[in-house]
Amino acid sequence: MTAALQVRGLTAGYGAVPVLRDLDLDVPPRMVVAVLGANGAGKTTLLRALTGGALTSSGQITYGGHDLSRVAVSDLVRLGIAHVPEGRAVITDLTVDENLRLGGLWRDDRKAQRQDLSRVYDLFEPLARRRSYPGHLLSGGERQMLGIGRALMSRPTLMLLDEPSLGLAPQTTAAIMALLATLRDDQGISVLLVEQNVGGALSIADRAVVLSLGRVVVSTTPQELAGDDRARHAYLGY
Repeated sequence: MTAALQVRGLTAGYGAVPVLRDLDLDVPPRMVVAVLGANGAGKTTLLRALTGGALTSSGQITYGGHDLSRVAVSDLVRLGIAHVPEGRAVITDLTVDENLRLGGLWRDDRKAQRQDLSRVYDLFEPLARRRSYPGHLLSGGERQMLGIGRALMSRPTLMLLDEPSLGLAPQTTAAIMALLATLRDDQGISVLLVEQNVGGALSIADRAVVLSLGRVVVSTTPQELAGDDRARHAYLGY
């Protein structure tokens, strides 16, 4: 299967010392790829490198045949790429409704936007009840829903998510993971999921990638990783 996102030989970071080193990664269409690893392994830097937030010194990143090094960051959304960063996906001074509409601001299909907004409220019933609330009044789980919902308003074909379960109750985490599986299965969206919650990520992933010190040390199926005691103890701490 042809990869929707293909990363080859990526070396990237924020200064003279790279965080990522010669990294290869594929995210095929309609698949969830979970990126796991300890703190400092390079997971967040990977997402930032894909979206122009970290300096790439070598390597190639392509999506749908487009060389992302030649695409302006502001145009990534037009290629179908949506990034939901950790803890920074909500503009707290704006209402729920304003945050969601912001996700489709670049689109000119007003009728379709209204339909998508209705679908987001159907997916996230708590947001529908709080559509006039400012972001700072939402719970942690509701903010994660809002961040994902705003990304969906851009009609993505690839979603990059950074620790969507961070700080959430187990029941809310399970709901978020189930939603990501639904987006893959029902809407055909590819997902690159960075997570510390290994169990939750592996429960929905089609592929598991483990980073250590900026390198891919394991790339396998979730079932094989769950059964590999050596790899889990060495890189995931359990």
